[in-house]
Amino acid sequence: MIKLDAALGMPIHINPSLFEKSTSLAISQGHNRVLLIVTATKPCFYKLWGVMNECIKQELPFIILHSGQHYDEIVGHGLKEFSFDEFLGIDYNLRGDLVDKSAELFVKTKVFANYCKTEYPDILFVPYVNGDTMTAGIFPAAWLFSTNHMCIHGEAGLRSMAPKQFNKLTGFESPSDLIEWQWNPNWEVIRNEPFPEQYDTFIAGAGCACHFPPVNLNADHLIREGYDPSTVHVVGNTVVDVISAKESKNVGISVFDEYPKLKNGNWLRMDIHRRENLNPKRFETIVSFVEQLVEQGHYIAFIELTGTKLAINKYGLRERFDSLNEKDNFILTPIWKEYCHVIEFLRSENCKAILTDSGSMQEEMNQLQKPCFTIRFSTDRPETVMAKGNLLVPPLRTEQMVGIVEHVLNNEDIFSNMKTAPRLYGSNVSNSIVKIIKTLFKNKDQFFYWATERLGIYKDDDFPEYL
Repeated sequence: MIKLDAALGMPIHINPSLFEKSTSLAISQGHNRVLLIVTATKPCFYKLWGVMNECIKQELPFIILHSGQHYDEIVGHGLKEFSFDEFLGIDYNLRGDLVDKSAELFVKTKVFANYCKTEYPDILFVPYVNGDTMTAGIFPAAWLFSTNHMCIHGEAGLRSMAPKQFNKLTGFESPSDLIEWQWNPNWEVIRNEPFPEQYDTFIAGAGCACHFPPVNLNADHLIREGYDPSTVHVVGNTVVDVISAKESKNVGISVFDEYPKLKNGNWLRMDIHRRENLNPKRFETIVSFVEQLVEQGHYIAFIELTGTKLAINKYGLRERFDSLNEKDNFILTPIWKEYCHVIEFLRSENCKAILTDSGSMQEEMNQLQKPCFTIRFSTDRPETVMAKGNLLVPPLRTEQMVGIVEHVLNNEDIFSNMKTAPRLYGSNVSNSIVKIIKTLFKNKDQFFYWATERLGIYKDDDFPEYL
């Protein structure tokens, strides 16, 4: 292990033996490409596990680059749980807030790119970023500016949308109409939220030469924005691969042994962490919503994520949650460290549905065919709502939120339809992705395109050295 001093923050850690192994494999295969799988946050670990696993199976040269965006013992546990640590070749050790981490990403990427150029001048390292994390947004720009090459974007084209009728939400009470507004095709793009994820995913695409959107709707967004259709490959979502693997795995200590209270009752699992939902007005509305659901007898398992904990303490709401936690039909838990515990609970009969503002949870509930209530005014997974397995519950007024959820829970036809919504995200997705990348590597794709090439006039091999 060696350290590279990056001037900002902690040093970059590099494992030269993994570089030697991957670069030797690339050369033996007759090309000079090595995939850098860039992990950043808790969802990256389980969504990129399948890609890493397929690289191993298909003998695609790769190295794991971890930005350190999620680095503490709980949210960073996926590095160990999914065996990324065995292939961890570069650790940026990012720390701080969004500005600190963004600045470090740029500086450390330049330092790392210079290392690659010096030590492996004949190798083209191709980063693969995923989704809408801050790392996915900033890294492609940093890499392009440092190397004159672009990246690959997994889970590309996530654009938030909302029903056009949502401009009538104020003063409106009819749950059936609110549901009808969503379960029709009259939607529009509204990229304001989630923040900064919608910004991240938008700029990520601009720094990538290959895009893997999960569904056709994502591809339509990209092509409408001007991306070359030949670089856009609809593949599904890699979350289906890890769910399939975890469903058949022995979980060891059960989540129901970790939290015995969950053994009794038909629970609604709830997690709230989006920045916009943690502002005082929305969060107070959401907390009152939880209190009313509990008062009316619904079982709520509330997951206290990092941002949620900060908001509860900042707004002086701890006593209200402590009071709720004394009831048989409410439990407040910390983040569930093991992803297999999440899947175990979601699949169980003890989980009736979820209340969330997470993007990936909407995907997971679609794959598991469990009803999802999304506590947001818009969603970057609108396809799950259009498929009638998910519903937006705008955090505008407590009574309105309760009305939507209770209307669904008390209507067997609606609830049954949500449980049988079609699965949208494919199968063996990681296998398809790695096959496409192998073809790109075999063809020695340059991962940068001038306008002359896009227009079919002629092809430049690469950047001039002086650029």
